[in-house]
Amino acid sequence: MSGRPVLNRRLDGLGTTIFAEMSALATATGAINLGQGFPDTDGPESVREAAVRALREGRGNQYPPGPGIPELRTAVSDHQRRFYGLDLDPDTEVLVTAGATEAIAAAMLALLEPGDEVIAFEPFYDSYAACIAMAGARRVPLTLRAPSFRPDLDELRAKITPRTRLLLLNTPHNPTGTVLTAEEQGAIAALAVEHDLLVVTDEVYEHLVYEGAHRPIAALPGMRERTVSISSAGKTFSFTGWKVGWVTAAAPLVSAVRTAKQFLTYVASGPFQYAVAEALRLPDSYFADFRADMLAKRDLLAGGLEQAGFEVFRPAGTYFITTDIRPLGESDGSAFCRALPERCGVVAIPNEVFYDHREQGAPFVRFAFCKRTNVLEEAVSRLKSLAA
Repeated sequence: MSGRPVLNRRLDGLGTTIFAEMSALATATGAINLGQGFPDTDGPESVREAAVRALREGRGNQYPPGPGIPELRTAVSDHQRRFYGLDLDPDTEVLVTAGATEAIAAAMLALLEPGDEVIAFEPFYDSYAACIAMAGARRVPLTLRAPSFRPDLDELRAKITPRTRLLLLNTPHNPTGTVLTAEEQGAIAALAVEHDLLVVTDEVYEHLVYEGAHRPIAALPGMRERTVSISSAGKTFSFTGWKVGWVTAAAPLVSAVRTAKQFLTYVASGPFQYAVAEALRLPDSYFADFRADMLAKRDLLAGGLEQAGFEVFRPAGTYFITTDIRPLGESDGSAFCRALPERCGVVAIPNEVFYDHREQGAPFVRFAFCKRTNVLEEAVSRLKSLAA
C-alpha cells in the first residue's frame, strides 16, 4: 500500500459517532442512556400490527418500487395537506428513503458540487457534516448562541457568498430545541429567493413542538420550487429502527434527489412502508397525546436537571434538553459525559461534537427525554448526587 491514508480525506476526523461511543459506555456501566435519541418503548400497537400483517401477506418482502410504495407516497402527500395545506403530487413530488439520514445524504450528493458552500445552523446533527463532506462541498456554520439559541439573521446574510449553494435548516432544532418563528422563516426565505439559493429542511421533529408552531418553509412565497423538505416516521411514531423517511419537493428536485438515492440503498423497509402509510392516517388525537406525553417528560427531566445544578434551556421542540454544566463547576462537556456514568449512572451527549467551533459547545451537554416516565424519574434521582 502507498502512504496515502485509507480513509477518504473528505471524511477525515469524522470517525465513530459519539452516539455509538456513549451507548457502548451505557451498556458497559449499566447506566441509564439519556444520550442517544431513541425511545425505550414501541409506538402504537396498531402500527406494529400493520407491519406484521404486511409481512404475512407478502407485501414489501421483495424490492418495493424505487420511489416508495404508492400507498405511503399518497399518505405523505395527504399528511402535508392535512397539517400544512400543502398540495403535493404523490407520484412526482414524494420520495421514500431509508430514514431521514439517507434523505439528507441523497440531497447533499444530488444538489452539491465540489466548492459549493452550505450554511447550516451550528450545533448541527453530525450526519450533516459527513454528507456535506462526501459531496465535496464546504460547510459554513451559523452558530446559535446561548441562552436563546436563535439565528442571527444579519450574520446569516453576511455569510452568503457567490459560492453559497444551499441553506440546510433544522426546525425543530436538534440539539437546542429551537423552533423557528414565522418571522425568522420569512426572513430566511427572503434571503433564499434574493440569492437564488436552494433550501434543505430537516423537519423530523415536526410533531414535537411545545411552544410556537411548526411551519414548513416550503409553504412561503417563492420557496416551493427551491425547497427540499425531509421528515420520517421514527421520531413521530417511535419506530426508529424501521428507517422510513421521505423527501417532499417540486418534481425537478425530487428527481434530482432520487438520482442519488437510487445508488445508496436503492430501496429499503418494504413491509414497514405499508405500516407507516397507516400510521400517517392516525387521528389527530394520537398526535396531540404524543406531544402532551413528551411535554410532561420534558418538564420532569428539566426540573430534575435544574435541581441537580445544571443551567437548563427548556426546548420549544424535539425530545432533547441542552444544559450548561458551568454552574456545577465544570467546563469540559466531553470529559463530564465520559465520567458521568461512573459518577451517577446516567449517560448524556457532549454538545461540542455538534460544532465546528468546538469551543462554542464545550460547556453544553444534551439529555434525551424520550424514555419511560419511571426511567426518567430514576435518572433524576441519580443526577441529584451531583448537587450534593
